[in-house]
Amino acid sequence: MTDRFRYYLRIRYGECDAQKVVFNARYADYVDLSTVEFLRALGFGEALINGDFDYQLAKLTIEWKAPARFDQVLELSVHATRVGNTSFTVATEFRVAGEKPVIATAETVYVLVDTRTLRKTPLPAGLRAALERGAQGAITDHAGYCAVASAPR
Repeated sequence: MTDRFRYYLRIRYGECDAQKVVFNARYADYVDLSTVEFLRALGFGEALINGDFDYQLAKLTIEWKAPARFDQVLELSVHATRVGNTSFTVATEFRVAGEKPVIATAETVYVLVDTRTLRKTPLPAGLRAALERGAQGAITDHAGYCAVASAPR
């Protein structure tokens, strides 16, 4: 699989269409959730909460390869692919937890903004370094998947 940051979530019924397949717009929600958790893993959770820094979405591209369904646990692996002067690009790979095939990918460009004026602002050196380093091996599990997967059988 991957040693990149991983985020686990369980698909809820309300996130699905009539066929119990995840509605396409929900993938953007999942990207947003995983990016926040990625930034927390990098040590910037408190800065997001207290308003020391903020970012806005500039571009989101999603490619679907296979469906995700109600009650499955998704594993999203997240890493920065580009760190610019005022922006950074995050790649997200979606898998059904415990399976190798990638079922969707997302590329997201975020722009760092001043929290008061919402104007572009340069990335601070600490954020830049953290994004370049990544959160190798860190996991946030909102599905309880890791505890179940590692339990003795």
